[in-house]
Amino acid sequence: MNATYKQLTSIIIGLVGFLIPFFIEIPGLSEAGHVALSIFCIAAIFWMLEPVPIYATSMLVILLQVFFLSKQGVLFPEVSAEYTPNSYTEFIGTLANPIIILFLGGFVLADAAVKFDLDKNLTRVLLKPFGANPKFIILGLMVVTALLSAFMSNTATTAMMMTVILPIIARTKPGDPLRIGLALSIPFAANIGGIATPIGTPPNAVVIGALTTQGIHIAFTEWMLLAAPLVIVVLMASWVIILWMYKPASKIIELDMSGSFQKNKEAIFVYLIFGITVVLWITESLHGVGSSIVALLPVAALSLTGILDQERIRKLPWEVLWLVAGGISLGISMESTGLAEWIITSISWNMFTSIFLIIAFSLVAIVMSNFLSNTVSATLLIPLAVSLATSGAAGEGFSLVLISLVIGVSASLAMMLPISTPPNAIAMSTGTIKTNQMTKAGFAIGIFGLMMVTLYALFYWPLILN
Repeated sequence: MNATYKQLTSIIIGLVGFLIPFFIEIPGLSEAGHVALSIFCIAAIFWMLEPVPIYATSMLVILLQVFFLSKQGVLFPEVSAEYTPNSYTEFIGTLANPIIILFLGGFVLADAAVKFDLDKNLTRVLLKPFGANPKFIILGLMVVTALLSAFMSNTATTAMMMTVILPIIARTKPGDPLRIGLALSIPFAANIGGIATPIGTPPNAVVIGALTTQGIHIAFTEWMLLAAPLVIVVLMASWVIILWMYKPASKIIELDMSGSFQKNKEAIFVYLIFGITVVLWITESLHGVGSSIVALLPVAALSLTGILDQERIRKLPWEVLWLVAGGISLGISMESTGLAEWIITSISWNMFTSIFLIIAFSLVAIVMSNFLSNTVSATLLIPLAVSLATSGAAGEGFSLVLISLVIGVSASLAMMLPISTPPNAIAMSTGTIKTNQMTKAGFAIGIFGLMMVTLYALFYWPLILN
């Protein structure tokens, strides 16, 4: 009953937020901008309070935009001095956005890897060099998790890696802080590792999608060049923080490294497609074939051979693709109706320095993502930041790509609470750690991450982008 009451209350709040801009005239905002603000309000409220699944909110956003803001809709069928309505195909076309196809390719590869135990076998091979010292076992687990999360779902990687560490935890004494360190290392590394590639985590897709709508293309390799150095630094710092807070009492742990790669024809074909796809992604700047086009290779090849059958296709995380599409669609209407420009011009941004704005956006992204989905946080913040950057209101040093990176990366560095990310929730479900233990370590990593994002935004990223 309590859950139902909370859901109804959230829905009512969302509907009120949706209706208010229809009845209040806001100076300087066009009629279409009022409608876009209504859609933004209900989306933000529903995404934050979650009375319905967040992907369902994205579906609602696209529906409302088609119904109210497209030229085929009921309110703006003709071009006016204030608003040139978008075709409905621009809103629903976000479902076939190149970023959506890129993520779909990543999902297909991850599913095939799981089907043939490629992920587990890679883990076994990659962990072997780290020996039996608990400190280096934690480092090995974090490195392997981060690498897998760069190309697979963070949630799937965490779920898989938890099956690796649970037997290790079972061999340690109940009071050994190593148990806590092991349990925290996996979700933290998964969250951080996802930053490294465009397909690593949905906030990356939100960033690239927003930049694509502005005519800016970031190649797969270029993203890695921008993000990977930061990932390495934050990952190593997280390892040090975990060992500092939860120093292992055990001196040695023997790991079971038994197992072997499958060698049947289907498995070998998957290995080949996986390798070719990753190589083509990484070498995009050499051959010029876009990463989204490359992503179609595993989709087509694994479907044609029956490796990705009908049942496995149904089980792909389509809800993530809907969520990202809804965010891209919302950004389109905010820009075309003038809502984003109105929000930007309502604040005297020239009062703030570029350094202050970078820190502020990074901090807001981290704080929001600790309580909301990191994808939702990025989806809400990036359209506003993009408009600020393109308007020039913030002055020099506040570039479009730079501020988008700041928000996208910062959103993935939020890991204080079990609700912050699915990997955190999975780690909590083991019963090995308490919320205050996760909060303490996650807070320290978040603060360090905020400082690193600021430094990279000021000194490193401008060198790569210029």
